[in-house]
Amino acid sequence: MNERYNLPCNIAQTLNLIGDRWTLLILHEMLAGNHSFNQIKHALPGLSSRMLSERLRLLEDSGLVHAELYSEHPPRYHYALTESGRALEPVFNAIIVWGRNHLKRCYKKLVHTECGHEVGIVCHCEHCGKIVEDVRAVPVEQTDSDPAAVSEA
Repeated sequence: MNERYNLPCNIAQTLNLIGDRWTLLILHEMLAGNHSFNQIKHALPGLSSRMLSERLRLLEDSGLVHAELYSEHPPRYHYALTESGRALEPVFNAIIVWGRNHLKRCYKKLVHTECGHEVGIVCHCEHCGKIVEDVRAVPVEQTDSDPAAVSEA
């Protein structure tokens, strides 16, 4: 993992995992169904083989991708998103919706598969189940049993 951001922030720490050049696009291709090295490389013109190999290795080390050898000579791998990697799908959906609303030239839109109409992104309260608009980020309370807790002496 690239530790560029040494900040106590979810966004900064997530960027340490997926913020390198090409990484989000590689993950997006895997979400779209491209699982071999050649499929991913073909879908991303301009991405060198060396860079793709490096990024796939980092994603595997970060626990977002699992590589499975399917041919020994020459060695070829099938790349699959782990549960943690698949959990990034709502992040990609939010980026697609943001782009639809804010880019000068839009290439994709997010639609409801059943009726074909565009959808938006909403937040819901995990406690009461209501859809909410008034949200804010707050610090996570640390406990003594949390190894990431910072002790204040």
